[in-house]
Amino acid sequence: MDSADNPPIPSESPSASRRRGSLERWNRKLHYYSGLFFIFFIWLFAFSGLLLNHSSWTADFWTHRKETTHDFAITPPGSAIQGDLAQARDLMRQLSIDGEILWTVTRAEPSQFEFQVRRPGYYYFIKSDFVQKRATVREARVNVWGVMRVLHTFSGVQMDDPRNRRDWPLTFIWAYSMDAVAAGLIFMVLSSIYMWLELPQKRIAGAIALALGTIACSLFCFALRWIS
Repeated sequence: MDSADNPPIPSESPSASRRRGSLERWNRKLHYYSGLFFIFFIWLFAFSGLLLNHSSWTADFWTHRKETTHDFAITPPGSAIQGDLAQARDLMRQLSIDGEILWTVTRAEPSQFEFQVRRPGYYYFIKSDFVQKRATVREARVNVWGVMRVLHTFSGVQMDDPRNRRDWPLTFIWAYSMDAVAAGLIFMVLSSIYMWLELPQKRIAGAIALALGTIACSLFCFALRWIS
């Protein structure tokens, strides 16, 4: 048979083959090590999400909280300290309290100042009177189930209240860590798709799994709007 009727399939050049092999090796390595780095973050969010989805399992975490109330003498913020946030930070410094400031009460009287401070496991309800130069601090400590619930949603911001913004350094670190987890999961999914495409014997099974996942996700994202 004439070789002209069956032209040879061009082979990959050595340099392209090396680049391809290097890409595959680095993809596997980054996939493995990213999974190991993020494993406990992912478990934390999976476990805390499970608790939020079944709130009855931990519904008594607030009932079993431990509360203490103390009165403190304070120095009212001077004229150089302007604004609610600055005054709240000054009071927290005097009271040795750290955490994310949560605004819950509209300030009606300049001499009366109420706000909350929250950090995983602790809730502080602070009521201060600048005329009396006193502050009452109610501290509530919750168990590990309460900590898990807070960690899943602890962001320092609320969509329906622009006053609440991140004002604690650890809140920024936690929020950026969650951004890193999200980016890491996106990378791991993309690297998984790449490895799947490089295994011809797995393409049919992988395509079925991908299709089923796409259909299920589409159902929850779009179809439920129209199901009566």
